[in-house]
Amino acid sequence: MNRVISEFWLIVSCKSKQLLRANASSKYQNEQAARFANGGAYLPDLSLFTKARHNGQNYVFSLLTGYRDPPAGVSIREELHYNPYFPGGAIAMPKMLSDGAVEYEDGTPATESQMAKYVVTFFTWAAEPEMEERKLASLPYISLTLKFL
Repeated sequence: MNRVISEFWLIVSCKSKQLLRANASSKYQNEQAARFANGGAYLPDLSLFTKARHNGQNYVFSLLTGYRDPPAGVSIREELHYNPYFPGGAIAMPKMLSDGAVEYEDGTPATESQMAKYVVTFFTWAAEPEMEERKLASLPYISLTLKFL
């Protein structure tokens, strides 16, 4: 049974890697086309933020759940959105998550916070999908070390 689950996960992992690469590279022809299509903003790969930025997972979670109305005295251009976790507070990416947007089979409440946790977990895996393989490859060495202790 474990072998079947492992093989299934390997297939899903490989397909997900291919989809991520295809989606990231083929949506726009170049950076200028991306900026033109997004009101001058160049969309970053948030999966890289989870790995490259200090406390990246918490940053992406806060970014996804941090949309608010601007405080009094703060003006935001019409095509931008206020998010205090984004440098400068004005972000071109609209709020992507909302309560009840999906339905989980196990009855888990589909809150904005819960969905953001899933997205951050996926982005973390997408930033370094080979991490699981490295961990599995190290198991024989760890067990050998423990044997001699």
